[in-house]
Amino acid sequence: MEEVVVLIVGAGPAGLAMAVCLRQHTISHLVVEREDCSASLWRHRAYDRVKLHLAKEFCALPHMPYPDGTPTYVPKKDFVEYLDAYAERFGVEPRYCISVESAAYDEGARRWFVTAHDTTTGTEVLLTARFLIVATGENAVGVLPEVPGIESFPGETLHSSTYRSGSVYAGKRVLVVGGGNSGMEIAYDLANHGADTSIVVRSPVHIMTKGLMRLGMTLVQHVPVTIADFLIVTVAKFIFGDLSRHGIVRPKTGPLLLKAKTGRSSVIDVGTAGLIKKGIIKVFAEISNIVGNKVEFEGEKEYYFDAIVFATGYKTTVNSWLKDENCMMNSDGLPKKAYPNHWKGENGLYCAGFARRGLAGISMDAKNIANDIFSTIESA
Repeated sequence: MEEVVVLIVGAGPAGLAMAVCLRQHTISHLVVEREDCSASLWRHRAYDRVKLHLAKEFCALPHMPYPDGTPTYVPKKDFVEYLDAYAERFGVEPRYCISVESAAYDEGARRWFVTAHDTTTGTEVLLTARFLIVATGENAVGVLPEVPGIESFPGETLHSSTYRSGSVYAGKRVLVVGGGNSGMEIAYDLANHGADTSIVVRSPVHIMTKGLMRLGMTLVQHVPVTIADFLIVTVAKFIFGDLSRHGIVRPKTGPLLLKAKTGRSSVIDVGTAGLIKKGIIKVFAEISNIVGNKVEFEGEKEYYFDAIVFATGYKTTVNSWLKDENCMMNSDGLPKKAYPNHWKGENGLYCAGFARRGLAGISMDAKNIANDIFSTIESA
């Protein structure tokens, strides 16, 4: 049984940020990660052309800005290099291939007892910790929806987490399911590589430019969010025109307020909107049924496809191993408490990176949690 003061589960950006913030207070800690590397989502499950959708000033982790010369919107490769440099600079050394199977609090011992599995040796790992930080992220595993008739589809079906490039789909008919950032960008990538591309957009969505979101996030620091939203939506309407005729409807709530209330992000356009307006990318509503290669949509439309990419998001895995009688997390594996009080549970339990506020939210969580643990230790 190995005893630690703070156990951090997960070595993505949230886990790394937590370790660095704890180091600032010289608090002993251990980071464990089920994969064989840090930030596995970015290294192995992000498509090639992905970039951070927000400007770098909103995406730096605590205590280390991006180096000079980093593009304003950081590409995947540069972001992974930044994370590696971040860990090296502050001496963060996660213990890899440690898959946590259960974590439960013992009232008598006033400690978290954690059982894990070392996937390299096949041995059991037992840990105790005074404080437990869940940093496994909101995007642990991909979600595949239930679609009537999908079992009859003879072509390729894949989740966006395994999509890399549209180059292998040139000349094929490809349907992207999901109108968020990943879906829109994958559709653009497919079309640019010569695929006959369609996309399912099921819900209202704001289409914005990177510059407009950067402006909005700057404005909201000085004016009410409703004013910032009104300004950037007005400009977006001028830039993109009326997209409703193409099947894309704007939500009634402004983009910044919608993000704050629900965690839903705006789509940062990379050129997809222009291809939709030109008819190069076709927009469909909800899928009603699949029969072989034929996909039937609501509105009595149908089309034939060779492949389907599900850009339908992710879910957490927290509830599969966290045994928390006080139920910090809801049935979806997300905090029950609303932002900004979401990060703290009972008995030394915390979560970092579950606020649906991207890297800026991760930084805020890491600082708050480290400060709270420091205060608890100091007052003991």
